[in-house]
Amino acid sequence: MQRADATPLFLLTGFLGAGKTTLLNRILADPRFADSAVIINEFGAVPVDHDLVRHGAQRVTITASGCLCCTVQGDLRGALFALQEERAKGRGAAFSRVIVETTGLADPAPVVAGLIPGTLPAFGLRDHVVARRFRLARVIAAFDLEHGAGPLENHFECWKQLAFADEIVLTKGDRAAADPWLAELAALNPAAGLHVAAEADFDLAALLRDGAYQAASKPEDVAGWLALEARATGEGGALSASHAAPPSPSLPGDRHGGIVSLSLTHDGPLDRNGFSAFLHVLATGQRGEMALLRAKGIVAYSDAPDRPEVVHLVGQKLCPALPLDRWPSADRRSRLVLIGRALREEPLRKLFAVTRR
Repeated sequence: MQRADATPLFLLTGFLGAGKTTLLNRILADPRFADSAVIINEFGAVPVDHDLVRHGAQRVTITASGCLCCTVQGDLRGALFALQEERAKGRGAAFSRVIVETTGLADPAPVVAGLIPGTLPAFGLRDHVVARRFRLARVIAAFDLEHGAGPLENHFECWKQLAFADEIVLTKGDRAAADPWLAELAALNPAAGLHVAAEADFDLAALLRDGAYQAASKPEDVAGWLALEARATGEGGALSASHAAPPSPSLPGDRHGGIVSLSLTHDGPLDRNGFSAFLHVLATGQRGEMALLRAKGIVAYSDAPDRPEVVHLVGQKLCPALPLDRWPSADRRSRLVLIGRALREEPLRKLFAVTRR
């Protein structure tokens, strides 16, 4: 049973490249939400998003590499228990809410199921403490107006992220119009609030209103997905839902549908021209079964080793680099995480090695 003073938890989700980290930084920059603890989940083995989140006074925790929908009973509950233990011992900054940023590939069903008491089994004292001390308040989904059509049509977890949401934030409204999407998203999830991040009257407080997550108010499929998670976990395994095409309800496949990550790192700065050519190949050189869904990294160049840049690819589109004034942490490696299908590791590593010369 949850305590009346259970800390509200807000789940921030959205497909790869939808702008979750940008939205999170916008929230943390607002003095009203400075007392937020943050849990960041990254799909790649090398952390990137963690260094791009404003640390400020709030506590930041990284879950183990992977995806929360595959490890919710371990990583997420473990991270929440650690936060509670530090709070109980008077360590770290005080917090009045927790924001969990999932990977873009996360299926929200097992994550939400793991946060609603009584839906999934509790294993030991840790899980009971988490269930009593934390309350899922709202699910927030970011939707990319510029690139959203592809993920919504081709990746079932994108549809599920929107269906589970209490609030849908339409991002990149400075690059694409929101109007064509408003009716479609309203039909997909009639109960969700729709917010255009680029509009002047966008109010972050509307996203972080306290409450208790209610699956019954969502599209009818949501209750069914939660029931399937509970049944599969109760039978001794984690339910697998495809990350490719919409899965068969009776025969769900691998959660990530063959999507993998590849982490590329170098201890020193890179050659600017060589790395630019490498990014161009990533954006334009996909062949056969290889499909790059996302690339994100922090790199420094030999002509400016103390001023790194954040680089992004969303699908085959190379986004403008974001220069930083300094390294965001003690980790000064140039690093790039690629997420996609049939990534050819050896050729990609050899090509990346050229950028180090």
